[in-house]
Parts: sequence; structure tokens; C-alpha cells
Amino acid sequence: MRLDKREFLMAATDQGLCYLQFQEGSKPWQVEGQVDEKAWLELTKWVSVQFPEFKLVNASDELVLYAEQIEEYLKGLRKEFTLPLDLKGTAFQRDVWQTLHAITHGHTWNYSQVAEALGRSTAVRAVGTAIGANPILIVVPCHRVVGKNGSLTGYRGGLPNKESLLRLEKSSPAKHDNELLINRS
Repeated sequence: MRLDKREFLMAATDQGLCYLQFQEGSKPWQVEGQVDEKAWLELTKWVSVQFPEFKLVNASDELVLYAEQIEEYLKGLRKEFTLPLDLKGTAFQRDVWQTLHAITHGHTWNYSQVAEALGRSTAVRAVGTAIGANPILIVVPCHRVVGKNGSLTGYRGGLPNKESLLRLEKSSPAKHDNELLINRS
């Protein structure tokens, strides 16, 4: 799926979005809708582990709700998602992924801060591993986690995409949490 000049692989169950990844191998000359083989293999492997009873079905029309919100975000028009999610992982991974939603648009935390928010300050490496396993990039905002010194660290979608997302959030016209909206008419 192409959104804002980027290629993504997206999957959902009847419970919600379960997978969103950049197609790292996509090229500017690649035919729109053509799936990168490496990205497709990663998706099929992930599905076979997380949803062994499911089969992949091409149903782009059913993914429109997800695509619309992600596209709004990529255009700087949305800072939060209201999408149903179907997160598959260990209890610890799901706790980490849920904690990432506390990092507000335009802000970053380091791995230690995520571990502390979980009440597991010594589990920094485990937190990093769980973040690296996040199957729903952007919507579960693992791109907002940086190194302790503020440096960009690993990102499943590639560091250039992480940098781009953080830059987008810093310049986004989306409203910030501390703004009060009024109507003077």
C-alpha cells in the first residue's frame, strides 16, 4: 500500500490492525502496489507464527480506515490514532507497547524512561527487545524511543524513516496537549 510516497505492508484481523511495516526494499521506480519480496516474506512468516489458523487475503478495501488515519498522520494532520488494534505478543511486549502510547506526539523518551514507566527500571534491555518486536510501526509509536543521550537508535523501519517521523512530529501543525481551543464567534 502506498501512503504519502512510502510503501507499507498492512494487515488486520476482524479485531483490528495487527501489522504495519515499511517496505524497506521499495524503490521509486517500483510499480505502485508491487510488494517487495523481503517484506512479503517477513509478513508471511510473522502471520504464520502469530495467527497460524489464518490465511492472508488481499482486501485493500477493508483497510481503508487504517490507511486514511495513517495518511493523515504522515501529512501532519493527525497526532493520535483511534484505530482498533490486535496486538500479538507476550504479556511483557504488550505492556511495553501500551506504555509507548504515553509518549506524546512531538516528544521522545529513552529506553530507561520506558522501563521506569513500566515499574521495571532494570529491564532496559528487555524493553529494547520488546520495542524492536513491535509489529505496528507508527501507530504504536516506537519511533519516539531514542538512546539515553538522545541519539537515534535501531528502528525496524530503518533509521532514515525514524528520523523522518520524528522530524514530522516536531513540525506538525497538529494541536499539542497544552493548547486550549476556543470559539470566539
